Amino acid sequence: MTAEKPLNVLFLCTGNSARSILAEAILNKIGTGRFSAYSAGSHPKDQVNPFSIRLLKSLGFNTSTFRSKSWDEFAQPGAPPIDIIITVCDDAAGESCPVWPGKPVAAHWGIRDPAAVQGTDEVIADAFREAYRLLEQRISQFVALPVSTLDKATLQQKLRDIGRAEGATAMAEAQ
Repeated sequence: MTAEKPLNVLFLCTGNSARSILAEAILNKIGTGRFSAYSAGSHPKDQVNPFSIRLLKSLGFNTSTFRSKSWDEFAQPGAPPIDIIITVCDDAAGESCPVWPGKPVAAHWGIRDPAAVQGTDEVIADAFREAYRLLEQRISQFVALPVSTLDKATLQQKLRDIGRAEGATAMAEAQ
């Protein structure tokens, strides 16, 4: 890993409407200059989940550029070269991903899907706030790593360790 240019990080989930969008927003905010974050899904939804947009707006994020998109966009010629791929849902972690040029470092940070929570708007909004909190904790740990001094194997292990933090799904804990 090199510190010469920002590292491109791709967050993946199935629908690209909640967790991966939140992760993209967080890393682009706290990793400015060192990281460029993107998100995508294996089966993208027609739109970003409204609870994701509402939460991000309430936290001062500009949400105008967020859209649900396929991970295929990042495997095409001309796409940004991806240095690190982090899956944030168990379904995406278990799917056959496209072949990524450059063999990026990969890790799984599975957390509960806030979009799957049912109940009142407040219950659902609480689930989104919790997902944001857990992702922010993981991303803060990631940003604190001396990434430019780590070889790929060490970075991958550290990212996997971060994925086992509070709120990890059973699949993330087992990696």
